Amino acid sequence: MQKSLLLLAVLIGLSTSTVYGQHAGFVLFGEPNPDAKEVADQQKAVHPVTSPYFHEDSFVTTDLRIWYLYHDFPKTNGGGHANVYAAQVRVALTDQLQLVAYKDGYTDLDAGLGVDDGWNDIAAGIKWNFLQDWKGQLHAAVGAGYEFKTGDGMVFNNSSQYRLWASVNKGFDKLHLGATVNLHLTDDEHDVLGSSDTVSWHVHADYWLCEHFSPVVELNGYHTIGEGNRVVAFQGLDVDSLGGGKDESVVTVGVGGEIRPCDNAGFRFAYETPITDANDLFGYRWTFSLVLSF
Repeated sequence: MQKSLLLLAVLIGLSTSTVYGQHAGFVLFGEPNPDAKEVADQQKAVHPVTSPYFHEDSFVTTDLRIWYLYHDFPKTNGGGHANVYAAQVRVALTDQLQLVAYKDGYTDLDAGLGVDDGWNDIAAGIKWNFLQDWKGQLHAAVGAGYEFKTGDGMVFNNSSQYRLWASVNKGFDKLHLGATVNLHLTDDEHDVLGSSDTVSWHVHADYWLCEHFSPVVELNGYHTIGEGNRVVAFQGLDVDSLGGGKDESVVTVGVGGEIRPCDNAGFRFAYETPITDANDLFGYRWTFSLVLSF
């Protein structure tokens, strides 16, 4: 019932609000930030493209993000691939607080261990954009979330964890930079496969070439800080909830862009590959997403 009321409120807001792009045009409680409307188009950053579950920028938006990921597993760990379908919902509760439903979806897995499909875990949290310097193009935020043990173990989900994060975004007119750091603390130490405590970091850069296109480059790092209770010898990163060995580190680079056919929509894509040699499940990945802003 609560979800239905929230969706209804968002839909009503579509007909009465102006899309700001950088910040929410629709705010559930209160009014949109008037300074956001004055931001020039070339100063509006592209939202993160890679590592969609964990790469969160500092801006408070109301939007729907639809995702498709093709993830290739390295042959050293059995090979295969996964198709992941997901949708994220973000709602501006106020001009500084945002509800973020950042993980859900369905995974079709064809790996060396067999062929399976199933639901991903569900995760949500709250983000506070405590610093908003529109003229200086500087924003910062902190957030907290929880991943609920609702997914299917056959696709390496069904594990719960706490998440804390902080982010900063800085613009230089057409150039936009961002960084996010996450702390993931397992709440499921007795799971057979485990879910290691990890730190992840994410760096973003995009450049506004024209009204309809911006190239994007991103780096993602994953570092295991506590093994938990695990029986597998490799790290699952963001594609699943597998544990990893202590002090293992994986860094990936993604290159892509955003195409904007109209003011409130963006189609994004990226090719991502690891630049480290850790024992993980990352061969390469294609990410595609559609962002509809309200």
